[in-house]
Amino acid sequence: MDLKYKTIEEYRLGERIDSFLMIKRVQLKVSSASQKKFLDFLLGDATGEISAKLWEVPGNLEAYFQVNDVVRVRGTVTDFMDRLQLKIERIRLKTPEDQVNPETLVAAAPLSPEYMYGEILSRYIEPIENSDMRLIVEELFRQNEEKLMYYPAAKRYHHAIRSGLLYHILTMLHLADQIILVYPFLNRDLLMAGIVLHDLCKLKEMDSSELGIVREYTVAGTLLGHISMGMEEIGHVGRTLQADPEVIMLLQHMVLSHHYEPEFGSPVKPMVPEAELLHYIDLIDARMYDMQHIQENLEPGRFSDFMPSLDRRRIYRPILEPHASN
Repeated sequence: MDLKYKTIEEYRLGERIDSFLMIKRVQLKVSSASQKKFLDFLLGDATGEISAKLWEVPGNLEAYFQVNDVVRVRGTVTDFMDRLQLKIERIRLKTPEDQVNPETLVAAAPLSPEYMYGEILSRYIEPIENSDMRLIVEELFRQNEEKLMYYPAAKRYHHAIRSGLLYHILTMLHLADQIILVYPFLNRDLLMAGIVLHDLCKLKEMDSSELGIVREYTVAGTLLGHISMGMEEIGHVGRTLQADPEVIMLLQHMVLSHHYEPEFGSPVKPMVPEAELLHYIDLIDARMYDMQHIQENLEPGRFSDFMPSLDRRRIYRPILEPHASN
């Protein structure tokens, strides 16, 4: 039987497969029947997860594989307690020569990072009329182009997907576009600049792989946090560009206040309307993302578990289907 390259959702009982998968969990265990060691894996890709076993493990492989490693796996799809399982025949780590699309392995933003980066730059940064503000935002945005292509917006919960930070920024900008129509007194430059900058230092707060998976928080991220680091970077770039001190200060205030409360990392509350609005747009976007994700994994008429990211609320998916907008 020929080996078949398929995603997990396409696996069928009895097939032999050859796939690149990501290790979600790995444990060295001992068989109760034979007393032989085996590796018990939970493997995943963008379509799902599957339990897998590697029997008769060589000693050099007992501690070789780690969580979040990408591996090439050959094996047979079997059945255990009415659930598909993978009996591994061969397994190795992905090499630099292997051509693997990251989006086949992990959940990713629905838009390409190249498109989102270009859209933010051309539609929201370059039109900023205040030249000092535009130069600061553009410098910081361009400095971080490489990491923005894959970084998530969080380790867990909202926008914790590949390119999630870019997607979070873009959807916030789209929302701000509509709110400005209702409140035209707002300073568009300041609001858009604040949205672009508010989470940029998450790129230094978290250590992410190119798959968009956060391994851990950095030392600086743990000791200082992205808000403090963001304020420092705005100040440094602003002074280097000899920008208006008030422009620098307003951008710093946007970042400093966007979490609103001291216990969430903001030493001051918003004192200009654009900063107030930034906080609520950020909150709306994060919660709508989480609620949509939760509902997509629920059957109509069912409740979710208690969700820590939503104040331990349970989310309900109505039987009534949403109407498509005209």
